Amino acid sequence: MLRFLVRRILSAVLTLFAVSVLTFLMFFALPRDPVSGMCPKNCNPERLERVRQELGLRDPLVSQYAGYLKGIVTGRDLGGAQGGRCDAPCLGWSYVNNEAVTDTLARVLPVTLSIVIPAAILWLLLGVGLGMVSALRPGSWWDRAAIGFSLTGASLQLYFVGAVLLLVFVYTLRWLPVPGYTPLSADPLRWASGLVLAWCSLAFLFSAIYARLFRAQMLETLSEDFVRTARAKGLGRTRVYGRHALRAAITPVVTVAGLDVGAALGGTVITETTFGIQGLGRTAVDAVRAGDLPTIMATVLVAAVFVVLANLLVDLLYAVIDPRVRLG
Repeated sequence: MLRFLVRRILSAVLTLFAVSVLTFLMFFALPRDPVSGMCPKNCNPERLERVRQELGLRDPLVSQYAGYLKGIVTGRDLGGAQGGRCDAPCLGWSYVNNEAVTDTLARVLPVTLSIVIPAAILWLLLGVGLGMVSALRPGSWWDRAAIGFSLTGASLQLYFVGAVLLLVFVYTLRWLPVPGYTPLSADPLRWASGLVLAWCSLAFLFSAIYARLFRAQMLETLSEDFVRTARAKGLGRTRVYGRHALRAAITPVVTVAGLDVGAALGGTVITETTFGIQGLGRTAVDAVRAGDLPTIMATVLVAAVFVVLANLLVDLLYAVIDPRVRLG
């Protein structure tokens, strides 16, 4: 287990290093000049050049990247034009927002986490539950209803589902307030009521996929020899299905869930845009539109961190869920 963790951590570090290098080369090597966007229209060429020197944009790319990595590990002095000292992990200075990128992320990350984590819990519970019922009663009306639900969810788009929910529950029935983010610690009720439509939209669409996946995997598992052996030994249905079949069938679901949750934590752009919530996804899109290069790099790196951590967690869960899997 220890050797496995060390290998995976080293692999994660190398992956994040490669992502940071590629992102840096893609955006910082572009000919677009960020100084022109942050300076008023009446800036003369001498003032523009002075700002470029203060920002270090005239330094070689290798030196700029080395400074970026140093800032992440130990912090760095960004100079007067970029707010002075930036403590670790320093991800640079936002030219557009005129603040440290870490301050921007600290403001929007809780929003994305508040959207994705509750929604993931809902879509996993609903998808696995529907898939289980459908697999245990194949051909029944439960099965047909679950299949219909899955086909409906797989056929719709998030922006359509979100718009319908907004029209019905916010603007017609007025049961819910306009979606928005309130910190959980400030008011739990407002936090939940402002995000519940986003949760339901994501849970509906994702659970449809998980229900079909788990149903197919459960039907295949129920035909395995070890399940028939467990039944032959006289074990009860609850123990056979819940302890043996479920653990074997849920492994592919865990794999897909890790990828989906990791990707969603990197930014639920459509969800945030549909419901007018400023999270990591909309921040990344706004940064691309404005040419805010440090913010672009930071959001890409954070998204990569979430994906890498999600994959590491999935690998560890394999050994817990399925005793046939051994980490080494």
